[in-house]
This record gives sequence, structure tokens and C-alpha cells, in this order.
Amino acid sequence: MTAAWPTRPGIAGVDEAGRGPLAGPVVAAAVILPLKPQWAGLDDSKKLTAARRDALATEIRAHAVAFGLGWATVEEIDRHNILQATYLAMRRALLALGTAPREVRVDGNRLPPKEDLPFVARWEAVVKGDAREAAIAAASILAKTARDQFMIQADERYPGYGFARHKGYGTAQHLDALTRWGLTPLHRQSFEPVKSWAQSPSPES
Repeated sequence: MTAAWPTRPGIAGVDEAGRGPLAGPVVAAAVILPLKPQWAGLDDSKKLTAARRDALATEIRAHAVAFGLGWATVEEIDRHNILQATYLAMRRALLALGTAPREVRVDGNRLPPKEDLPFVARWEAVVKGDAREAAIAAASILAKTARDQFMIQADERYPGYGFARHKGYGTAQHLDALTRWGLTPLHRQSFEPVKSWAQSPSPES
């Protein structure tokens, strides 16, 4: 498809958050940074404190040339598998940009499908890109902060599971909550040990 969007100088960095947890969506972000960003400290979101991530996310949203978020639901993860759901989230993030980058750099060693996107760009997969490319680091920060906020809100709907603390990962607290109270609609039933819990009798109250 020929480019249908205005093209802006720069690179769209793409990254995701939430491939490994037992619960919650996977979230991707795409970010086009200014040629000379006016803030320092961009890094892999996992290496930053929560407070630093939140501060940087505010700066990125305010000053990026463009950014977009894409979500894939728990149902989509279970239906398609986590890799395909991640690609779906990445494509949605790129579609949310609304402007065509000249290059797209994706964290990791694989690229999402490019067909039918409304722009033409040079694509590159960058291993450990969130530590090497500023635009990918910015995307990792936006994806993680957006997903973390979702899980903090989920903690209010499902108290006792500890979602605000572990964000859906398989911690001892989370596994104990599953044993006590069973699954919520946020749990990925294609993931172990959630899959085994889903196929076993309901836990005793």
C-alpha cells in the first residue's frame, strides 16, 4: 500500500509490555521522538524505578512527535497465542500514530506483519533495542506505564490478588490467591499454571 499519511522525520520505536504475566492484556507502544529530545535518562523501562518511568512517560507524551498505544486483550491472547497477540498490539500502536515514520525499529528479533499498514517504511528488529535505541526505550516506558496503570485499576476490581503489586506476574502471592479464590476474567487460560487451574474443580472458599 502506498503511504497515505504525512511522513515525519524520524524513527518509530516499538516495544511491548506484558508478554510474561499470567493475567492482563499485552500492551504495545510506538513512539517517534524529536531529532534532539530535550530530556535524558531514556532506558529499558525495567531498569527504571516506577517514579522515574512515570515522569518520563509524562515527558514523552508531551514532547514526542507522535505516539500510539495498542492493546491485545486476554481473550485475544488465549485465542491467538501471546506472540500473535503481541503483533496485533504492535500494529494497533503503529496505527494509532496517525503519521508515517520513515523507519520502524522493533525491540527483539522478530517483526510484526507489515501488510495493509497505511505507510511504507524501512523496518528493523533490534535485539535489546530498549537499551540501545532511544525511540524503543520511550516505547517501552509508555507501554509499561500504561499496562501498570491498567493492573493497578484491576486491583480495585479484584482485591486480594495483588495485581497492583505484581502486575499479573506469577509471584507467590498471586499463586496463593489463585489457590484461594480461583480465576478472574483477567487470567490467561492458555498460560500455565492458569490453564491447569481452569481445568480443575473450583477451589474451596
